[in-house]
Amino acid sequence: MAKRYLVAGGAGFIGAHLCRRLLAQGHEVLCLDNYLTGTFDNIAELVGHPRFESMTHDVATPVDVKVDAIFNLACPASPVHYGSDPIRTTRTSVLGALNLLELATRLDVPVLQASTSEVYGDPHVHPQPEEYWGNVNPIGPRACYDEGKRCAETLFFDFHRQYGTRTKVVRIFNTYGPMMSRNDGRVVSNFIVQALDGEDITIYGDGSQTRSFCYVDDLVDGLVRMMAAPAAVVGPINLGNPGEFTIRELAEKVVAMTGTTSRIIRRPLPVDDPRQRRPVIARATEILGWVPRITLDQGLERTVAYFAASSHRGAEAREYVLEKQAW
Repeated sequence: MAKRYLVAGGAGFIGAHLCRRLLAQGHEVLCLDNYLTGTFDNIAELVGHPRFESMTHDVATPVDVKVDAIFNLACPASPVHYGSDPIRTTRTSVLGALNLLELATRLDVPVLQASTSEVYGDPHVHPQPEEYWGNVNPIGPRACYDEGKRCAETLFFDFHRQYGTRTKVVRIFNTYGPMMSRNDGRVVSNFIVQALDGEDITIYGDGSQTRSFCYVDDLVDGLVRMMAAPAAVVGPINLGNPGEFTIRELAEKVVAMTGTTSRIIRRPLPVDDPRQRRPVIARATEILGWVPRITLDQGLERTVAYFAASSHRGAEAREYVLEKQAW
């Protein structure tokens, strides 16, 4: 049955992909964004769609709309963005969660929180299962995001226990793909843009720190499955690709794939940068039937094609590449 979904942060990287997926499934979508880090370009082709509506709004202030379910993806998600205004980042995470929880409670509809692997901090347990409470520096430069998301999870579980709100929490690990911003500071987009521009590829530390990279189509599939799961499935549930690669390995893949002459250079490791990151996805597989299907090489090929098109042929080529992506 067709539903009306509110996607907070719908003009962001993941949010814009989610909007497309929901529309493709025949639903109505209300995209809410303040465009602090999301961009209108991400949803421009959706404007005029009979089942799509956009609303400029900051989730840190209450919102009153009629919907059947809510996805909360509203928050800066890269160090460059959340570190540039840490107070606003915390306000978005905490007040945004509170406002959408209150809306969901009034409407008696499910609400899904897009949390993050950053709640695990620089983990002492590897790989990271949902039972692990994490190792987070509460006063460091990343705390606005890490602790903001941890507080949002607290609110979601408290609303569920106290008011019976139909809450769901997923923890998203590194995700990449088309529609990433060129300047968002995430490692995949950084490496690809530097390689395509012929600039030095910058790794921090010795590049031995590890990450797991999930292609955005796989991630969106997990979000949709979590929302469709029975009300008893509250989470938290990890969503990420369990393949683990060093940052240097990623840089070398990008160099080989782009044919760049860029050098790989080293810079000091940022404060509180996690040394290891890999999800345990047993819950997602057992409960949601979810397994990521796109390999890193396949996803990088699609992402490189997107950035190459956007760099060399402008907006029309970018839309062409997006249209060719398999859902």
